[in-house]
Amino acid sequence: MSFLSATLSRVKPSPTIAMTAKAAELKAAGRDVIGLSAGEPDFDTPQNIKDAAVAAIAAGKTKYTAPDGIPELKQAVCAKMKRDHGLDYSPAQISVGTGGKQTLYNALMATMNTGDEVVIPAPYWVSYPDMVLLAGGTPVTVETTLENSFKLTAEQLEAAITPKTKWFIFNSPSNPTGAGYSRAELRALTDVLIRHPHVWVMTDDMYEHLAYDGFEFCTPAEVEPRLYDRTLTCNGVSKAYAMTGWRIGYAAGPAELIAAMRKVQSQSTSNPCSISQWAAVEALNGTQSFLAPNNETFKRRRDLVISMLNQIEGVTCPTPEGAFYVYPSISGLIGKTTPAGTLIDTDEAFATELLEEADVAVVFGAAFGLSPNFRVSYATSDEALTEACTRIQRFCASLT
Repeated sequence: MSFLSATLSRVKPSPTIAMTAKAAELKAAGRDVIGLSAGEPDFDTPQNIKDAAVAAIAAGKTKYTAPDGIPELKQAVCAKMKRDHGLDYSPAQISVGTGGKQTLYNALMATMNTGDEVVIPAPYWVSYPDMVLLAGGTPVTVETTLENSFKLTAEQLEAAITPKTKWFIFNSPSNPTGAGYSRAELRALTDVLIRHPHVWVMTDDMYEHLAYDGFEFCTPAEVEPRLYDRTLTCNGVSKAYAMTGWRIGYAAGPAELIAAMRKVQSQSTSNPCSISQWAAVEALNGTQSFLAPNNETFKRRRDLVISMLNQIEGVTCPTPEGAFYVYPSISGLIGKTTPAGTLIDTDEAFATELLEEADVAVVFGAAFGLSPNFRVSYATSDEALTEACTRIQRFCASLT
C-alpha cells in the first residue's frame, strides 16, 4: 500500500511476539500448548514492590511526571550504578522509558543519520536490527559461533568497524543465547573500542542479575572507564524483578545524549506510567533478597532443559552463563522429514512443525540472525519444562 511509509518495508514484526501470539491462539482453541517463546519470568512481582505501587496510588501519585522519569527514580538509578558498578552519574545523565526497548529506540532515533552503521553480534535480540533500520541506519551483523559459545571476538569486532560505524550494541548475558562475557573477554572488546574513538557503545544489561555458576557480571564502562563518555548503559526492572508488564527501563550516559533522548520521548510517549515509576524506585532501593533464590530456581531449570535437549540426537545445547534462555543447534536435524512428509530444511520449519505436531512453542534461530538453532525460554515451571522437553525429544525422534 503506497500510503504507508517506505521505511516499514525495511522492518518486520517481532518474531518472538508473533510466535507467542500464535501459541496463545492455539491454546484458546483448546490445544494443550506449552509456550517456551516468551522471555518473561513466571515469578510474581515481589510484594514490597507491589505495596509501593499501591501506596503511590493511595497518595495520589497519578499525574503526569517529567517526560523521562521522576527525580526519585533517577536518583535510585544513580545509586544503583554506583553501588553495583562504581560508576558515578547525576540525574541529568539518566533517562527512564517505557521499558528497556524504548530507551534503546530513543537513543537510536536521537543519533542515527542515513549511512550510519551499527555493529550487532549475531545471534541478537530480534529488535536491534529493526530499530536501527527504523532510525535510518544500517545494521552490520557479525555471526558468532557455537564453538566460541556465541561470543564475539576482538578480531571480529575490529573487522566489522568502518569509518561509518556509529554504535556497537552489546548484550551480556545475551538474549537469545544466555552467553555472558567474562571481564577478560569484555576487556578484549573494549581494547578494540578504545582504538576507534568514533564508535559509541550501547550496552543492554537487562539480564545483569541473572547469572549462574559463579559468573560475575560486568559492564563496559566499568571495565574500561575511558569509554564512559561514549557509553549508554541500558537496563530495566523487567527481568530480574519480574516486572515485565510494569514497563520501566532506564539508561545512563552522557548528559547531551540523554537530553536528546528526552526530546524524542517528549514528542512520542512522554512519561512512563507514574505508578510503575514509584514501584521501580522500591525495586532498586528495596531488598534484593529474592534475587538469589530466584536465580537458584532458574539455574535448576537451565540444567534440566540442557540435560534433556542434549539427549536428542542431532541437537547440541551449550550451557549459558546467564539470562533464562538456551540456544541449541539443530544442524543434525536439517534435511530430515516429519512423519507427514514435511521437510525440515530450516529452523523456522522446525519451529513451525514442533508447534503444529507437538504443541510446543519456541522461536526459530533465523529470527535472531543465526541458524540453524532455536531459542527456549526456561522461565516457566519445572513441570512444564519437563513435559515440553519430552515432547521435543519425541518430535525429534520421529524425524527420518
